[in-house]
Amino acid sequence: MPLLDATKGVACLLIVGHHLVRYGPLSEGAAPLAPRLFGWLSQDGRLAVQVFLVLAGFLAAASLAPAGLLRSDRSAMRALYQRYGRLVMPYLVALICTVLVAAAVRPWLDDEAVPGAPSLPQLIAHGLLLQDLLGYEALSAGVWYVAIDFQLFAVAVLVFGLAGLMQRYWRLPPVQARRVGVTLVAGLVVGSLLVFNRQASLDITAIYFFGAYGLGMLGFWIGRATRDITWRSAVALLGTLGLAALAVDWRSRIAVALVAVLAVVMADRRGWLAPKHWPVVAMPLLLLGRISYSLFLIHFPVILLVNAIVSRWAPRSAWGDAAGLLAAVALSLGAATVLYTQVEQRPATWRALLIMFGALLLCGLLTAL
Repeated sequence: MPLLDATKGVACLLIVGHHLVRYGPLSEGAAPLAPRLFGWLSQDGRLAVQVFLVLAGFLAAASLAPAGLLRSDRSAMRALYQRYGRLVMPYLVALICTVLVAAAVRPWLDDEAVPGAPSLPQLIAHGLLLQDLLGYEALSAGVWYVAIDFQLFAVAVLVFGLAGLMQRYWRLPPVQARRVGVTLVAGLVVGSLLVFNRQASLDITAIYFFGAYGLGMLGFWIGRATRDITWRSAVALLGTLGLAALAVDWRSRIAVALVAVLAVVMADRRGWLAPKHWPVVAMPLLLLGRISYSLFLIHFPVILLVNAIVSRWAPRSAWGDAAGLLAAVALSLGAATVLYTQVEQRPATWRALLIMFGALLLCGLLTAL
């Protein structure tokens, strides 16, 4: 689905831009050159995360339960292990880089963006994706999303597992069992959009974000409708649900998620998600989409390092600071390409995960001395 890859690439660039203008002294120096752009990225660039959530839900439904029930060739525990491994291998490498870079720049970059020296419990919590639930300060920008992504995936697996149990013990026909799975997801979406997503204290839990994630899942199943009237009715119902949630409490993040899922559903219906001929001019976006997760993980330590070097040793000017920001983007893309090819693309094993986990603990403790 190259169109989804390209969309992820654009969304990831917006997240990088958001962090560029929020962290480090260079953004303050370069902001007068384009104050509206910097202001928009600072305030609204983070909304691109909603696109990630919708696409993650769409792809989770496609891989886990394309018919509304857990696929027969996917066990719940195996699915969770595979998801954890895929998320955590590049994540641990990026965290190691962040811990080392933060330790290197901490003495001479006086900025609140630089994480403090980590503690052992803090490092363990990050490795287990529990840092926010346990109340530890984040070691890098965006690590909250990795934890939430895994929580959302685990909730989806739990829902499909429950639907399977109901099918088994109540002896439901396959059609009814599939409806149960879809209905459970829809119920969680309604609860999240109307109740849980309106409670700021829940933004460290999956239920807060399940509205956007579940919209993506429902969007995938709507695309599988064979009858045109069924498809149209489902799209109308999906739109009505989103508008009702916005009427109860306007949230720009939910508005972005609703627009994103409706756009994906329309594109899916027209066969645009997997076009036969991908335009050559769009290939950079496709490549960017493929490395988007690695870029999301690795850009923060690069931003810290470039800010530290430029602000300390380069002559300060608006154009010089802007050049530093562009250099941070270019270096982030290069680092993401290496992380993608050398780590993310390789299959995760328990041995490799334990080695990287141990390396994070060792590096973190050494830098804290």
